[in-house]
Amino acid sequence: MKTLFISFITLTATALGASPPNIVIIYADDQGSGDFGLQNPGGKIATPNLDKLAAQGLRFTDGHSSSGVCSPSRYAMLSGRYHWRQGHGIVDVYGPPWFDQGRLTIPAMLREKGYRTACIGKWHLGWDWQAIRNPGVPILSPNAFDWSKPVPGGPLDRGFDYYFGDDVPNFPPYTWIENDRILVAPSVPFKATPAPTAGDEAGERMSGHDCRNGAMAAGWRLDAVMPRLTERAVEWIAAQKGSNQPFFLYWPWTAPHTPVVPIEKFKGTTKAGAYGDYLHQCDAHLGEVLAALDENGFAENTLVIFTSDNGAESIAYERIQKYGHRSSGPLRGVKRDLWEGGHRVPFLVRWPGKITPGKVSGELVSQVDLMATLAAVVDYRLPAGAAEDSYNLLPLWTLNAPGPRKTIIHNTNKNAYAVRHLQWLLVDTKSGGVSKVPAWFDKENGYLPDDQPGELYDLSADLAQKNNLFAAQPDRVAELKSLLAGIRAKGQAR
Repeated sequence: MKTLFISFITLTATALGASPPNIVIIYADDQGSGDFGLQNPGGKIATPNLDKLAAQGLRFTDGHSSSGVCSPSRYAMLSGRYHWRQGHGIVDVYGPPWFDQGRLTIPAMLREKGYRTACIGKWHLGWDWQAIRNPGVPILSPNAFDWSKPVPGGPLDRGFDYYFGDDVPNFPPYTWIENDRILVAPSVPFKATPAPTAGDEAGERMSGHDCRNGAMAAGWRLDAVMPRLTERAVEWIAAQKGSNQPFFLYWPWTAPHTPVVPIEKFKGTTKAGAYGDYLHQCDAHLGEVLAALDENGFAENTLVIFTSDNGAESIAYERIQKYGHRSSGPLRGVKRDLWEGGHRVPFLVRWPGKITPGKVSGELVSQVDLMATLAAVVDYRLPAGAAEDSYNLLPLWTLNAPGPRKTIIHNTNKNAYAVRHLQWLLVDTKSGGVSKVPAWFDKENGYLPDDQPGELYDLSADLAQKNNLFAAQPDRVAELKSLLAGIRAKGQAR
């Protein structure tokens, strides 16, 4: 044990050099594995800035979010803990905080190590809205809350020094929040601007149609959100210039999640409809923030991580039919599914001088691993009970060592789990798909009707998950069921 501890300290000191790095996590919303030009040669969406980021760092082809939907994945990434130990499903409109009191998070950990911390973008992990609630007023009314009061339970209570964002792009309140304050009181009922348009894929899932009713600040524009979040991220990075304090920026996008609202400059710039144009716009925003790191002298000592909270929304099927673009690439499934397309996502890491540029890894990794890895980066000893499912990937990132993770538990819904171990994936339920799969898709792609009680795949030979081996390999099924039950029963996987 003593030798291992010395090796860990040596690696940390060597990797860091003279000073701890700045850290930026960029978290896309509903970006599928195939919504990435370099990773999908047959795709119809150019992502030059994402491609450049990959060329400058390490790209994982087997990287996963914790869940097939967003709030649980965000919790798991920021806490280093499987979301299903805490709960399931997204935080609904005016929902309470996901975090239990006292749960250590990445920003809280980094702040202890002297970092300045900021979250700019989509939070969607709940607030204590009841603290400012006006009793007796319908909750969707503009008068349901005292907007002049601070709102507790949000990012500032989870380790962030600063927050700016709109919480959730398609939920009320439609307004800007800075730290724990509503900047402009939502005074009118929601009305989508720009107005929803039909004719592009599933119109009801595109611009404005997917938004919940509720209170809105007068003049609120759905297409102004991503540009403003980018502008604020660039401003915040510039404000760190001249400081000796390292910084951590968590920049969670509100896109390409619906509402799909590309600005005029990007309309028609891809061959994948409004969604493709919106993602192309997001890639340009990525370029702005990476340029800000360069222009302010931070790029050489900044660790940049890019990934997505889950796979592409189910409108991806119509995108295949109409435009020939596969948002899940060769993977089966979309957002919400236990199939690979629900949670295998883009996963890039750039750290100049520490990570070999242009490297591609097929090692199994999870966003849950970021907390233990960043703890190693900053030489932080995680206390007992923190980041209990997180593995340290630093030797994999910097020394090309074998990855420590051999197993991942996949989950989206309360009673449906899957377990990945090495190349094997057991879906411990009748189907790994929750999103409705069009009949034409199954027919065109060779998916046959299957009445087996579960699913077993060898992903090394069957990445598209067409050959269900559940009935053919009962011993393997029993082994993986036991592994799944054991990890779920234990309080930690690491």
